[in-house]
Amino acid sequence: LQCRDLAKTSGAMAKFENFLRPGGINSSDTLAGRMSLDAFDRGIMQAKTSDFPPAGREIEIGDGQIPVSRVIVLEDADHLGHIRQAYLRRMMETVGNASRFILVARAPSRIIDALRSRTQMIRIPSTSKEQLVSTLNSICDKEKVDKNEGVIGDIVYVCEGNLRKSIFTLEMLESRGLASDRSAVHKLVQATTLQAGRHLLELALRGKVVEWKWEKINGRNKKVLGGAIAEVDKLMNEHGLDSEDVISQIHEVVVGRRISITDELRCEILDALADCDKNLNNSMHARIPLEQFLHRVAKAGRSHGLAFS
Repeated sequence: LQCRDLAKTSGAMAKFENFLRPGGINSSDTLAGRMSLDAFDRGIMQAKTSDFPPAGREIEIGDGQIPVSRVIVLEDADHLGHIRQAYLRRMMETVGNASRFILVARAPSRIIDALRSRTQMIRIPSTSKEQLVSTLNSICDKEKVDKNEGVIGDIVYVCEGNLRKSIFTLEMLESRGLASDRSAVHKLVQATTLQAGRHLLELALRGKVVEWKWEKINGRNKKVLGGAIAEVDKLMNEHGLDSEDVISQIHEVVVGRRISITDELRCEILDALADCDKNLNNSMHARIPLEQFLHRVAKAGRSHGLAFS
């Protein structure tokens, strides 16, 4: 289950309950409590005498032990929220004896203590550059992908040790026929570096949050949106960044000393950014809290003599 898909969607709790309890809310049958892998019919599969277990041997179950029939993986479990996490904890205690749960989280501190106390935390380090290059080359050879060594190197640079992200990026480029086009990766690099975040922050500090300007498009003058909010739209629409990625970029620009401002102004920007991050979790439209943040930055810029409008 991809828990991030449940965030900011209507009926998220019902979708989560349907996943864990496919038979309905009034059913006692749960996904975690099923003892058989045959989800709907016990006679759906017939085992042959020549069939061997995938692992080479089956685990011997002693008296009083229940075999583990399912491994349920919850991706981005830190996006579940406290209510759904509490519901998951109760189910794990009551009917989850036949299953094991794997909670994948980028921010383990968002997992409630009742769940963390029942889990074993495993931190997976980033993959080395050499291992990334070797893995991507191996995938290209097996899938007969028309690869480019420069593209492989660019993907490794963009993903920063994230093996899953690098494989997904390669798959995305191959599906669009761009696996040998370095310019496509360069556009991705432009979206993932801090240059765009610094540019929109500088525009906001100068008071240029929303600006309209005339541009000639296809031989006709057209009024287009400019300013800092236009940079946000470009990152989210053209480069496909999530609102959390935009917040992360701006935060790295502010705390990374990539912009020359006073500590007092830096503190005001961080306060506004923290409020924006909190409001994003309660809003269905990410653009509204981001635009409010940019206006607060512009107000701070005017108070420090950086904006003239």
